[in-house]
Amino acid sequence: MGKKVLIVGGVAGGASTAARLRRMDEDAEIIIFERGEYISFANCGLPYYIGGTITERRMLLVQTPERMKSMFNIDVRTQNEVIKIKREEKRIVVKDLKSGKIYEENYDVLVLSPGAEPIKPDIKGIDAKNIFTLRNMNNVDAIKEYIENNSPKRAAVVGAGYIGLEMVENLYNLGMEVSIIEKSNQVLNTIDYDMAAIVHEYLISKKIPLYLGDGVKEFNHSENETEILLESGRKLKADIVIIAIGVRPDIAFIKDSGIELGSMGGIKVDSYLRTSDPDIYAVGDAIEVEDFITKDAAIIPLAGPANKQGRIAADNIVGKKVKYKGTQGTAIAKIFDLTVGCTGNNEKVLEAKGIKHLSTVTITNSHAGYYPRALPMTVKLIYSPEGDIYGCQIVGFKGVDKRIDVVAASIRFNKKVFDLTELELAYAPPYSSAKDPVNMAGYVASNVLEGNMDVAHWYDIEQADLDKTIILDVTEPYERSFGFIQGSVNIPLGEIRERFEELPRDKEIIISCQVGLRAYIASKILKQKGFKNVRVLTGGFRHYRTVMKSKNTLPIWYS
Repeated sequence: MGKKVLIVGGVAGGASTAARLRRMDEDAEIIIFERGEYISFANCGLPYYIGGTITERRMLLVQTPERMKSMFNIDVRTQNEVIKIKREEKRIVVKDLKSGKIYEENYDVLVLSPGAEPIKPDIKGIDAKNIFTLRNMNNVDAIKEYIENNSPKRAAVVGAGYIGLEMVENLYNLGMEVSIIEKSNQVLNTIDYDMAAIVHEYLISKKIPLYLGDGVKEFNHSENETEILLESGRKLKADIVIIAIGVRPDIAFIKDSGIELGSMGGIKVDSYLRTSDPDIYAVGDAIEVEDFITKDAAIIPLAGPANKQGRIAADNIVGKKVKYKGTQGTAIAKIFDLTVGCTGNNEKVLEAKGIKHLSTVTITNSHAGYYPRALPMTVKLIYSPEGDIYGCQIVGFKGVDKRIDVVAASIRFNKKVFDLTELELAYAPPYSSAKDPVNMAGYVASNVLEGNMDVAHWYDIEQADLDKTIILDVTEPYERSFGFIQGSVNIPLGEIRERFEELPRDKEIIISCQVGLRAYIASKILKQKGFKNVRVLTGGFRHYRTVMKSKNTLPIWYS
């Protein structure tokens, strides 16, 4: 008989550990303890089942105890909750939730994969029957049943992260009027404000109210509706409320075990995914990982890393000595027709850690502009003064997924922004341009690092002293009828060579066009004409206008 391995929790981390372990060791005795009714389900698909995109509930059930037994000879005990770990005795205490029986099980190796639990703040009225969180099959069943039995017309989603925005889309698609309440001043805190502003603008096109920078103070219920009182004093009404403000490690059961926790409250593991007890491993949403960029501790609850960690933990249990090399937080979300992707660190994180960095914004088409239905894609690349890629954020309608994956792979293999220019990426007019958006982001960043271009950001315009700075708009006069930066001077690009003497040489010049290309060309002309202090507005007027529109209409975008 081989080792006896007990695994606490299924889903991504626990189930992948068990399956890999069996493939590596046919003789191991493997038992999974799962508090819920299901060993492995597609929690990322839950919003789409509520909205009807996924029509059959059974499609969410990735694995069953019966299949785990027949395929892998794994003993799966659902509705069995591990309530205590006796490390000195190498035993766990388990409660059978069906019978109420409490029993113990010994182990040679223990794997902890308890996952995370939704954060549910202590707010008056939050336990009402029409207020839900969404994390597991029980949650999704309760929401589906409530919608089918009560036909709610108005919904409020508290929290604008990935799950929150996916729920907004799916409730909207069910015909509900949906409002978003978010305590931060933006949606999707994994991206920077300027990129989130694109999402804000898109949501307004759907007539979805955004209550940003505002939190819930209390819920007041009448027979047929809930009145939500916000911290600002504003009030709104809803028939159903989804709480989606985040998750935290579900680790109450290890409280008295002596297993060390990290600085952020997750289970501390080493690079081999061992806890402070060498016979206990931990994987998934409950652990602290190493941020791949900063090398600091982080809690990053994502399914992809959890699956990889399960595989690596299994390898190490059988003696392979495989290291987990950190998590970079690559994520993507569908928000109606819009896609948001990110990888690595955003500027907010880098600034908080005092890490010097640069960033540039490029706006290019998803494929060749002459081929029908090309759509804009905004790419924000963040990098060190030496060219190391710290992060990337992309917002667009088509092709975001493949571009963010290219940058994510480049980060993982320690490539620099210069390497992005050399990537030979698939091109045909329906799919890309000869210079792919990833190439273009690399070209622009390389120009900055090589001294070919200095950039200004949207906030530099906001802070500019017009007595010391000239904002030069090089678009055509007809374009200004659609909007321009207040106080800017208009000299179209085609007239710069004849009119550059109209510009003062003793002031800073920030050049703007629609997306940045013409401004870059104008900057090269002016610098060769002897102008010293010239910068290009990265992302152009289009990006600036989107950000300022969002800033100037907070906290309510639409009402």
